[in-house]
Amino acid sequence: MNQKQIIIRTETPADYAAVEHLTREAFWNVYRPGCLEHYVVHVLRNDPAFVPQLDLVMEQEGELIGHVMYMRAAITADDGREIPMMTFGPISIRPDLQRQGLGKYLLDYSMEKAKELGAGVLCIEGNLDFYGKSGFVLAGTRGIRYHGEPEQELVPYFLLKELRPGFLDGVTGVYHTPQGYYVDEAAAEVFDQSFPPKEKLKLPGQLF
Repeated sequence: MNQKQIIIRTETPADYAAVEHLTREAFWNVYRPGCLEHYVVHVLRNDPAFVPQLDLVMEQEGELIGHVMYMRAAITADDGREIPMMTFGPISIRPDLQRQGLGKYLLDYSMEKAKELGAGVLCIEGNLDFYGKSGFVLAGTRGIRYHGEPEQELVPYFLLKELRPGFLDGVTGVYHTPQGYYVDEAAAEVFDQSFPPKEKLKLPGQLF
């Protein structure tokens, strides 16, 4: 990956429309016909769990090419404690620049910033093949379960990474995805109508 002239900075209101467009392009027809992720970004900025210091854009030669945002969350420990932590997403890279290491670069940079803000662990839903390169493991192997899934199962898409080694020592419990990620699909459809028309396709490998 050529890191020449790459800048990572916090998002500003002037970036909002471009970031939503970038997110839409990055996720269109990936997990479902069309996508919801650009609406998720739009909604999460106003969520109480949103971490504005970790709302980051990546630029190369002055052009916006990537974005990631973080949310505060918690693990409900089996001993009754609420363990504060963070999650992130969507993470987007412009489609023509994907698979060049830019996503990992943005992720690794943002995780260092999350650690500086005090986050001890991150939990996400994602692909281990990608996130494993940045140190994520199956959360079930560390005693952290995904809400709604059978306790005895290793959920293949539920991952975690300790930012502070030992943070989860002695902790078992359940992670709940922040409610802000569960957007209203009808509202997302209305929001999408403000963007240029794109064809929704049902493709192999989609989840929905």
